[in-house]
Amino acid sequence: MRTQPSDIEQNNGYGIALASALVLSTTGILVRHLTETYHIPPMILAFWRNCFLSLSLLAVLELYYPYLVEIKRRDFGYLAAYGLLLAVFNILWTHSVAINGASVATLLVYSSAGFAGLLGWWFLDEELSPVKILAIALCLTGCAMVSGFFGVERFTGINPLGILIGILSGLGYGIYSLMGRSACQRGLNPWTTLLYTFGFASLFLLLFNLMTMGFAPWGKAKVADFLWLGSAVKGWSCLVLLAVGPSLIGFGLYNISLGRLPSSTVNLIATAEPAFTALLAFLLLGETLGPLQLAGGLLIIGSVLSLQFFERRRLAPVLEQGEKA
Repeated sequence: MRTQPSDIEQNNGYGIALASALVLSTTGILVRHLTETYHIPPMILAFWRNCFLSLSLLAVLELYYPYLVEIKRRDFGYLAAYGLLLAVFNILWTHSVAINGASVATLLVYSSAGFAGLLGWWFLDEELSPVKILAIALCLTGCAMVSGFFGVERFTGINPLGILIGILSGLGYGIYSLMGRSACQRGLNPWTTLLYTFGFASLFLLLFNLMTMGFAPWGKAKVADFLWLGSAVKGWSCLVLLAVGPSLIGFGLYNISLGRLPSSTVNLIATAEPAFTALLAFLLLGETLGPLQLAGGLLIIGSVLSLQFFERRRLAPVLEQGEKA
């Protein structure tokens, strides 16, 4: 059983979690390119993304760290359930985007910061301090500003089912963080957890796609849809880049940070992702950022940095003792 992370590890965890949010923020750029350029169905894209990630990670681990591929029998069912949760989250997120649009779906999925805080407090005895509660509230407000949710047109034609699915996607992401923290407490290496959760998620997404072939949302589907990109080498290359780049590195850093910080804190820092995505979209795609979006991004990053500042002050005596030792 892994011991609790030290205060120094927790302090370093902030940088790892923030780096994870930065790397994951490139996901939206690549996904948008694939869906707009090649019109690949979201669920097919999700399957290949998870599949390429797990296969590439398996190859690296088998080559350099084969002991990380081995797991105990008691962890098999746990990791399968974790993978099923990831697959369900992918399904909920995809349908939330389809029903609500990207901006509202983004806001709803980052309700996970609140869910992670409450669930971590209930099940893992994580601290839920007034500072953290305030930071969660400010981050969710900033996320709403970045996503454009405060526009007047967002309050017309709201779909209750879409809102429910969006909130459930946030709950799913919160539980995903909680299980990641629990996996670290079980002594599982973050890369081992990543390998098996995405591997199992690939299998579940494959089954889901096959089960819905008769009434797929993108029309009359068939098995050949799994090769939707056909001979488009650039399309497949972009899909592989999505899997082994932002997904593998981003989720890898995310899982590592879960071993150093409470799940609620990691999920809170993850809300910086929409701000980073908006900035990258502005720099790479020429998308304009309005004053409200800029203010929202600054609010998110400021809230995370403020939380880290208060945590640094709390850990300062311990860190000073460590340096003297």
